[in-house]
Amino acid sequence: MFDISNRLKALVEYPFAELNRKKREVMARGVKVIDLGIGDPDLPPLSSVIKTLEKSTGVTDVHKYPSEHPSPKGNDELRYAVAEWYEKRFAVKLDPENEVQILIGAKEGIGHLPLAFVNPGDGVLVPDPGYPVYRAGTILADGIPVTMPLREKNNFLPDLSSLETNSSILKKCKMMYINYPNNPTSAVADKDFFIKIVDFANSHKIIVCHDATYSEITFDGFKANSFLSVEGAKEVGIEFHSLSKSCNMTGWRIGFVVGNKDIIAGLRKVKTNLDSGAFNVVQLAAIEAIKTMPENLNRILPIYKQRRDILIEALTTAGFKIRSPKATFYLWVPVPSGMKSEFFCAKMLDESGVLVTPGTGFGPEGEGYFRISLTAATTQIEEASQRIKSLNL
Repeated sequence: MFDISNRLKALVEYPFAELNRKKREVMARGVKVIDLGIGDPDLPPLSSVIKTLEKSTGVTDVHKYPSEHPSPKGNDELRYAVAEWYEKRFAVKLDPENEVQILIGAKEGIGHLPLAFVNPGDGVLVPDPGYPVYRAGTILADGIPVTMPLREKNNFLPDLSSLETNSSILKKCKMMYINYPNNPTSAVADKDFFIKIVDFANSHKIIVCHDATYSEITFDGFKANSFLSVEGAKEVGIEFHSLSKSCNMTGWRIGFVVGNKDIIAGLRKVKTNLDSGAFNVVQLAAIEAIKTMPENLNRILPIYKQRRDILIEALTTAGFKIRSPKATFYLWVPVPSGMKSEFFCAKMLDESGVLVTPGTGFGPEGEGYFRISLTAATTQIEEASQRIKSLNL
């Protein structure tokens, strides 16, 4: 028996692994489970993206190391496509050579970033509830996660004024993660919030890492802002994106990070020592995905909106109090009064066969909530809605 490192001991189990275990247990009893737990789009990428992938497998040298074909920064044409999309979408100009880095999915870059800047004992501000990788990446770099509670009374935005009262802790903080539109709460942020973040970062010399993975999954006329569209943001931070959500490519593992050239250079140095870049074929297909992203969004957003509305109607009928989110493909729902999140989710799974994620899977501040994903087939969403309406709460 080998003793694992203290870093691994400090990590909690990734929440979706536990969900899958519970799902298998219930299925073994003969229950037809509807999985609304993980945000993994059921819809395929556009056919043109798949055809580009197929065609690219025959390109000369495509099977060689991506880091040598043509650079560790990522495919040249893909980086320029990212910069062009950023300027069209957010009116943010980027230098493709120094301010764009291709990733093996946003998760990889988010998790690796602390290795570039965090020394043992340095603090990293992480949202709670939040995407588990923010905390995990910090711990694996021997950093100390410093919780930023996200609470409904503050519209699930961190209370910066409260953080300011802990000056001794802030002095030790090297980085902060923010994420809007937000997973798991579906909260959104306006430019005024990002302006405050820039001021906060300048005051405390903190690197800002904005996870904008869900920026394109929006409804009802809402358009998400880029952190980098705020004056001074590029001087203090970077922004992560993924084609997983906007282009239905979760399993392809392709994303990118943009912004401050020095922060990106630090992350690139980590990557050149730990990985060899995304598969060339996927990078070539990603060029097509970025160019056709508006077409894909026109295809998928009405479907997510329909699913959102079906579930909100069912949850409201069942007695849940929920607001219709403007973004992401998640619903963040308060559990019935007096119940704990994990208990309620287990009860829902046992009684209805509908799998949802307890809020505590995203941190202690998630207690009292559960998350529903809209990434199952619409027919399954409809069936789940009928089961939810019949719950005995």
